[in-house]
This record gives sequence, structure tokens and C-alpha cells, in this order.
Amino acid sequence: MAKLAEQLLELAIKAGASEAEVYQWDSRSHPVFFEANRLKQLESEQSSKIALRLWREGCPGLAVGCGEVEPNTLVERAIAISHLNSPETIEIAQAQDLAFTKVGEIVPTEELVAIGKEAIAQLHNAHPQLLCSAELECEQETTRLINSRGLDCQCNDTSLSASVAAEWMRGEDFLEIYKDQQARDSLDLAALVKPISQLLHWATEKAPPPSGRVPIIFTAKAATLLWDTVSEALNGKHVLEGSSPWSNRLGERVLAPLTLSQQPELGPFSCPFDDEGTPTQPLSLITQGHLQQFYSDRTTSRALGDHTTGNGFRPSLGCYPIPELVNLLVEPGEGTLTELIAQLDEGLVVDQILGDEANLSGDFSINVELGYRVQKGKIVGRVKDTMVAGNIYTALQQLLALGSDNEWNGACYTPSLIVEGLSVVG
Repeated sequence: MAKLAEQLLELAIKAGASEAEVYQWDSRSHPVFFEANRLKQLESEQSSKIALRLWREGCPGLAVGCGEVEPNTLVERAIAISHLNSPETIEIAQAQDLAFTKVGEIVPTEELVAIGKEAIAQLHNAHPQLLCSAELECEQETTRLINSRGLDCQCNDTSLSASVAAEWMRGEDFLEIYKDQQARDSLDLAALVKPISQLLHWATEKAPPPSGRVPIIFTAKAATLLWDTVSEALNGKHVLEGSSPWSNRLGERVLAPLTLSQQPELGPFSCPFDDEGTPTQPLSLITQGHLQQFYSDRTTSRALGDHTTGNGFRPSLGCYPIPELVNLLVEPGEGTLTELIAQLDEGLVVDQILGDEANLSGDFSINVELGYRVQKGKIVGRVKDTMVAGNIYTALQQLLALGSDNEWNGACYTPSLIVEGLSVVG
């Protein structure tokens, strides 16, 4: 396997390809599962995938293999597919070496088991009626990209993830609260347990939902609903298509005084190069509400008459790279979640949601899976059968407050925030 990438390149050129690239990905992990307050199972997983992309007379061909791969068969498949495609502009990186040493520390299975047991014990001791589950994992990944022009990029990293869920049955009332965490070197037990305990405490009482247009607090967990839509509006591919509402608004104010940036060297999802072999870079996307730049891959940037920002990533190995952010960071404001709640005379806290994400227009309608009513600066109870609807761009232009409680939710580092302009329906 160590020489498979080079072998595929050589065979592709011999088979008539003018250019070729090989993307290789290997993963090893040992997930730990808990169910109904007990350790359920331990697993060991290993996966190897490789993708060959070539151009024969300018016509592209792409073939993917998993596990043990027969090189000649993979090349033959890619060549056969190239006969079905039309010529295109070849977008691959020039010669350079980008090798990155191990990032992150390996955490043994025994330690993951101990963390899971302690998290569940703390929750169950405080709330004996709970049924808790958890999944913890340490994953080691190796990514390598080489091409016929002499490019050779390689990166090794180790990441940790944990998800703890607590189920609470009260008659016919069912409540599930979960907390996720991603890290590089160690997991923070308190950061998993304390938020769940706080949300359980707030859910002790029930309250009717507010109605009409009231201020809404999106916790850091729920705020990704907003930033996912903003990320798509900043996507150079949507700008090229004219589907982004911000296609012609560079330099203009598009949001409240918010500052958003890409910082690829930070956090558990740090990434030194994209899937096209271009080094990633910090990007100032929005500064104090003013649109500064879009992000793009090689194909999109060429069509836009600009330089790639190093954001070409494959949705899967069988796909071409498309524009995608590495890490989205929202600059924090001031105040904890409790302090944000204290600012509202009437409002709603949204922590978990059900429903589709907003489209590029920003319009959305979601069910609140976990939410709380706020009155006179305090949580008065959990709401049920509640929906929130409106437009994300409109809401983010009516920002009331931004918290300082940033946390990673996927590859987004965001605080809680208060917005207006959305409707609540019971």
C-alpha cells in the first residue's frame, strides 16, 4: 500500500493519460459505546480508500477503490470512464512537497471507557431516573495526495470525539438531551456533563411557548443552523451561479456587526492543505458585518477570474473537489448563556432543533426539539410543540447580543447569540 499511489500514477501515464492524481486516505479508530448507563461494546475499525483521477486527451476519468486494490483494474476503470466524458480544463496543483507531522495525541481505549463511565455516573448520581448513552472515539487518519506534476502532500492527525445523551421519561413526556465534543489531545469531562445537568434542571418545569415575534437565543449548539446558511452564501460556486444573495455585494454591509473568518490551523478540524493540494489559509470573510471575500476551489476561482483560496474538498472520494470551508470562527462578544438570558424580558431559548436547514434564500421553519421559555430574565420552563420560522439573513441583521461562550460544533466555533425578526408558533 505504501507504493500503491506511485504505481497508479505510473500505470495511468502508460495507459495514455496526459495527467493524473491519486488521493489516498487511511483511518484507524477504536470507538467505545455505552447504552442504558452501561458499557455496551468496544470496536476496532480500519479503513483504506484510494481515488485515481486522470485525463486522457483532456477527458476526465475517476475510479475509487477500497481496501486491497488491484492497480491495473483501477486504471482500466478510470480510462474507460474518460471515454464517456468531454474534454475539460485540467485543474491540478504544481510540484511541491507538503508533509505534516502527527497532530493530536492518541488516547487508549481504557481511558475512553473511564471517561464514559465517569460522565454517566455523574449524571446518574444527580438524576437517578436518567438513562444515559455515550459514544467516544479516538481516530487516526493519514491523507496523501500526489500527482503527475510532482505534487506530494501528506498529513497525519489524531482526533477525539465524544457524544453523551441523557433520556428522561416522565409519564408520557420524553426528553433527550445530548452534548457533543471534538478535540485533539484530551476530552473535557466537565464540558460534557455540566451543560446536560443545567438543561435538565431548566426542564424540570413545563411552560407554554411564547407566540409571535420575540427575541430568540440560539445556543452555541443550535447556532450552527445560522452559520451553515451564511457559509453557503460565501461559497464561490454559488456566487458564480448567481444563487448567492451576496453575489454582487463585496465590500457592502450584509449582516449586523459580526466578524467571521476561516482559521484552518485551529481546533480539532485543523487542515494544512485541501484536496487539490493547495495550502489552506486564514480568510477574513466578514468583518463587522461587511462582506470581505468568498472562498473557492481551483475550478471556481478560475471561472471567477481569481486565485483559489485553498478550499477545494471532496464530498466523497468518488466526487470532484468543490468549495468548502475548513473552520468557520465567529468572533465572540460578551456574556455567558445565563447572562444573555438575563437580558430578556420575554423570549425563547433554542438548544436542539428538528427540521431541514435553510436554503440559500435564508428561509426556514424548524421544530424546537429542546427549548425553554424566558420571562423577566429567567428560564421558567421547557416548551413543547413549538416551531420557529423566518429568514436567517433578516435575523442576523437584527442581532441583539453575542455571547462569549464559543465552542466547537463540527467545524464551526461559535458562541450563543440573541436575534430578533423570527416568529414563534405553538
